[in-house]
Order: sequence, then C-alpha cells, then structure tokens
Amino acid sequence: MEEQQNFQRHHVLKDAMISINSIVSIDCTVQNLSSAAACLDVAGPFGIPENFILVIRNDDVRQPRPVAWRNEKLIGVAFKSSGPDIGF
Repeated sequence: MEEQQNFQRHHVLKDAMISINSIVSIDCTVQNLSSAAACLDVAGPFGIPENFILVIRNDDVRQPRPVAWRNEKLIGVAFKSSGPDIGF
C-alpha cells in the first residue's frame, strides 16, 4: 500500500462505468487517478465483484481492474501495469 503513495494522484471527475458482464453495468465517477490506481465514487459497493471491467467514457478506456479496497461509497482499483492512457 505504501508503494502507491509514490504516484502522483490527479483529481478528476470522469464519467465511468463498472462492467460486470455483457448485461450488467453500474455507473460511477472516477474521482482521482494515478498511474497505479484510481478511486471510484459509486452509489454503493454491494454487488460489485472483486474484478470487473472499468470503462472510462469519453477516454475510450476499457480495462479489467481488481478492487484494492472499498467503503460505503468509494472503491479503489489497482492497475496491473501502467495506468490507463488518459492523457494527463
């Protein structure tokens, strides 16, 4: 966890979607983003699995993401290699 603190976080408000399968998707907002992780604002974390596809709308990003942590309204996801190509 300490390793992630070395990456500069960028505050963003990006419209996104958690895609669980080809039928179920949940709207969310990317609140902050770094090359190692992202923080997603959700209505509630219930029903969101440990792995899902994160789709950042308008950035054409669609990548699988594992959940690193969660609380009542936020979910932290980790990037397995380099972060998404979002141009910040």
